[in-house]
Amino acid sequence: MGEALISPDDYWVLWGFLAIWAAVSIYLEQTYQWASKISGAIIALLGAMILTNINVLPVESPVYDAVWSYIVPLAIPLLLFQVNLKKIWKESSRILFIFLISSIGTVAGTTLAFLALKDVIPELDKIGAIITGSYIGGGVNFAAMAAKFETPGELVSATVVADNLMMASYFFVLIAIPAIGFFRKNYRTPYIEEVEREAQNTEGKTISESFWSRKDISLKDIALSIGTAFLLVVVSFKLAEWFASIIPSGENVFWFYAVLGGVLGDSYLMLTTITIAAVSWFPRKFEAMNGSQEFGTYFIYIFFVVIGIPASLPIIFQNAPLLLVFVAIVVIINMLISFTLGKFFNFSLEEIILATNANVGGPTTAAAMAIARGWKDLIVPILLIGTLGYIIGNYIATAMGLWFSTFF
Repeated sequence: MGEALISPDDYWVLWGFLAIWAAVSIYLEQTYQWASKISGAIIALLGAMILTNINVLPVESPVYDAVWSYIVPLAIPLLLFQVNLKKIWKESSRILFIFLISSIGTVAGTTLAFLALKDVIPELDKIGAIITGSYIGGGVNFAAMAAKFETPGELVSATVVADNLMMASYFFVLIAIPAIGFFRKNYRTPYIEEVEREAQNTEGKTISESFWSRKDISLKDIALSIGTAFLLVVVSFKLAEWFASIIPSGENVFWFYAVLGGVLGDSYLMLTTITIAAVSWFPRKFEAMNGSQEFGTYFIYIFFVVIGIPASLPIIFQNAPLLLVFVAIVVIINMLISFTLGKFFNFSLEEIILATNANVGGPTTAAAMAIARGWKDLIVPILLIGTLGYIIGNYIATAMGLWFSTFF
């Protein structure tokens, strides 16, 4: 694959593309019925995928890293300022159960994929451990397992590309599912129906346009929303960094310290916890900050664009097509188990979608989907429960890697 038309260090152009394409996606979603049905998230993701695969956008750039490192952390508190705290614990307990079911799907999928392909993909025991960790927790677990099992660098790179492509593709599928009649007919959809009810009294508008109706907003609202978000991110990340520095870590550390470090040393979990505490203590102050939801959602749409960029088909087909088959088997089995057992235990379609999304893509992508769809009461639960995957993912992945290398 040759050099992209836009250089990775052409920062202004790349930032311009992210901001403009996110704006175009939102505009289309709120202006045209066809775009509203497929959602602005898919438009944002698909546009980025196409431009990457026709060699316009670079696959990697510090700009994309900045979105993960700065834009997403700012979006999270902005979107939690006006959450319904009364429903959090009830919804969290339900999401935890379906999240664990989906994690079982990851373990089953990795096992089947390993047995099917262990003779044709070298060092698949190590890749199996990496994908298990990644598809229960996220990128943190991916990196931890790659280091733990001393996986060759070229194999890690190829697995990253396959993982990114599969995550983007699966995200596309999950966003589309609520529009498919089979799922609407066979699963409960209370959150989708709530969004649709809110839009019924606004004829001629798309659902998205009705949901994001115009609000009064002042300079003070903008200043307080953005300033408070920065304050919460700084305090949370520094506090998590401090805990991580004082809590013992390493391969041979006592399990209690490993769990404690995973909880207190996780920046996103700390950010979510401190934001929820602040909103609980000063609910009226946060409710008065008009515009926080809009700012946070725009940041999330920029994040959607970035998700689609690493999904480069030429790279995966050139380097490791069988790895794509491997991760596809894992995701398909995860999906089948999540939706089958989710139906059996009477979970809603929205809960199942977010749980399997949190497994495969991590809590940030699942929360982003909840935001895009207007499922406000599920944003905090999926962030909290999805972050739990960071903790349990390493333990399950380590066990899987040892099992594969010892018995096969």
